[in-house]
Amino acid sequence: MEMSRSSNWLALMKRIERSVWFQGFIISIIIVAALTVGAKTYSLPYGVEAAINYLDAFITVFFLVEISLRFIACDDKRRFFRDPWNIFDTVIVVGSLIPVSDTEMILVARLLRVFRVLRLVSIIPDLRFLINALLKAIPKMGYIALLMFIIFYIFAAVGSIFFHQVNEELWGDIAISMLTLFRVATFEDWTDVMYETMTVYPFSWIFYIVFIFLMAFVFLNMMVGVVLDVMTRETAQEEHENQENHHQALVTQIAELQAQIARLADKIDEQQDRKD
Repeated sequence: MEMSRSSNWLALMKRIERSVWFQGFIISIIIVAALTVGAKTYSLPYGVEAAINYLDAFITVFFLVEISLRFIACDDKRRFFRDPWNIFDTVIVVGSLIPVSDTEMILVARLLRVFRVLRLVSIIPDLRFLINALLKAIPKMGYIALLMFIIFYIFAAVGSIFFHQVNEELWGDIAISMLTLFRVATFEDWTDVMYETMTVYPFSWIFYIVFIFLMAFVFLNMMVGVVLDVMTRETAQEEHENQENHHQALVTQIAELQAQIARLADKIDEQQDRKD
């Protein structure tokens, strides 16, 4: 009897944890938690601030109950902590239990409360997919970033050699020149920089056009292409896994049907033997 009750409770917890309305309620609580963090940055009346503190305590307890429910509803407890998103949620929830008072850990506690907004990523599958794709694209993006740094360095050296007499504040050394080129790459009043050097070097516009073409068109599109390529592969892999899971489920169902047919055939044979 106790085993059946525990199994019923476990099945109920699984249904609650996987239900759409519960997931939507969690998302709503996360949004409210984000609003409370933003509200605390304002100077509020005492009553409103006290209400927000009570609401924050309720949200912290709710998140603790929610992560406990997810852990209990998980069939494989070890597999629960193999998922990086579950570890992230656990760290955020447990860290939020740190009391926010005049202690040395107050900054850590406040930061963890701010990071609770990131739980939206772990709750919404599409956001998890985007973040996973971005993380997997970082190694390839790192090589592109290294190539960009090399181009920045070369153009900064050229700019410092030719333009340092035009404006020492913008082209005085290679470090300042790289900051100036970053300004040019972000299109922040870059024409003012170009026209200033063109008064001394009329054909210096070629320097800026080539640099902008490489940065804004070539390397930026390479970054986007890498991310899209990784997302395409992740989508194909996810579809393949879904097909494999569906195929495995069909195989399991067919095996169960075959077993049932075999049992029915045995019963029919037994009945015929009895009649004989």
